[in-house]
Amino acid sequence: MRPQSCAGTTGPGKLRSLDQLRQIRRAARRLRQTVVFTNGCFDLLHAGHVHYLNAARQQGDVLIVGLNSDASVRAIKGESRPVVPQGQRADVLAGLAAVDHIVVFEEPDPLALILALVPDVLVKGGDWAEADIVGADAVKRQGGRVVRIGLREGVSTSGIIARILEGPRRPEGRSR
Repeated sequence: MRPQSCAGTTGPGKLRSLDQLRQIRRAARRLRQTVVFTNGCFDLLHAGHVHYLNAARQQGDVLIVGLNSDASVRAIKGESRPVVPQGQRADVLAGLAAVDHIVVFEEPDPLALILALVPDVLVKGGDWAEADIVGADAVKRQGGRVVRIGLREGVSTSGIIARILEGPRRPEGRSR
């Protein structure tokens, strides 16, 4: 697993390699800090994502976000995705105060990252059953916990894309 470069963008300030994250994890343990991990595509970052990441950050002292690479997003969501390239997605995530570190991963799921870092808290959206959360068993075996955060109703990247593709809505009773 190699870190993905966002050369020429503002994201590298928070972009980390797996080796760097292992060092950060060790330092956090020495300082008795709680490390939180979550992951996602974060394509077309929206209010739901911001709510989710703020809630994830409240679970501990350090928030690490695993970001699916462009190839990984395509494998999961289809050839038309991502809408926003990974470097730009990393830049937007890096601009959020809640996010401490970002790592881009190529695999369809973050299991290798979770096993390498063994976070104290693993966070996923409330739409995931705990039994289906990748890495949950490994985190719990090490004394960590799994937190599911409720989603914002009516806010999703797929919904935003669908509305964009529908075109502009005219107010009722108005014609051209």
